[in-house]
Amino acid sequence: MNNQSADLRETVRERYAATAVQVTEGGSACCGPQAIEVDDNFGSTLYTADERESLPAEAIAASLGCGNPTAVADLHEGERVLDLGSGGGIDVLLSARRVGASGKAYGLDMTEEMLALALANQKKAGATNVEFLKGTIEAIPLPANTIDVVISNCVINLSTDKPAVFAEMFRVLAPGGRIGISDVVADDTLTPEQRAERGDYVGCIAGALSFAEYREGLMAAGFTDIELSPTHAVADGMHSAIVRAVKPATAPISVGSVAALPPAQDASGCCS
Repeated sequence: MNNQSADLRETVRERYAATAVQVTEGGSACCGPQAIEVDDNFGSTLYTADERESLPAEAIAASLGCGNPTAVADLHEGERVLDLGSGGGIDVLLSARRVGASGKAYGLDMTEEMLALALANQKKAGATNVEFLKGTIEAIPLPANTIDVVISNCVINLSTDKPAVFAEMFRVLAPGGRIGISDVVADDTLTPEQRAERGDYVGCIAGALSFAEYREGLMAAGFTDIELSPTHAVADGMHSAIVRAVKPATAPISVGSVAALPPAQDASGCCS
């Protein structure tokens, strides 16, 4: 990773660490945590009232995504789900309910403060089929071919190495597995410079791929049945989009893959 990429990752980490601290400190106030200031295109307003009411207030307050990937992915009982950039845990906890006791929901985040918040929210929710892991989405700390569904909520556009993210999603998915992602995607007519004019990495805009670039990146990683569908505009020429794709059922099993996932790790685990 070059210095610029490292600096951008640290900027993102600092922003989300500050968000977690803000939510945690707000939770100790008399009126409970307040949602982070986000416009109508981002945050907890993109979830249904029933979903918001069923989760800890801190999980709702920390939501910064651009969609609702648990609905996008159409989760089923018994499935193993991985949320990339899980933040305060809202999508992991919703996924855990949908896959039931026979399934499992994993959350991956690189920010210590967010992991601590997510673990606290897991405890408040009483979710036993949940595990949070520390690590980056470019190097997922899970074995190959062990996940049924990968979800993510406006996080992949923050990565400075998106080909690595696509390759890692493909690696951890079992053959026949799928992705159901909400992400910010740019019109094909916008140059990287024009995207940068509309926001920054922390704001989820400047790092966004175009629709063509996103499709090409997923194809290069091996995905098929790729669908990109814009849902609402987040800036001029920039959209929140639903991204779906499938790892072919005939995809070769990676060497060294295992049937079981590794032992649980807490937020201070070694994987980073």
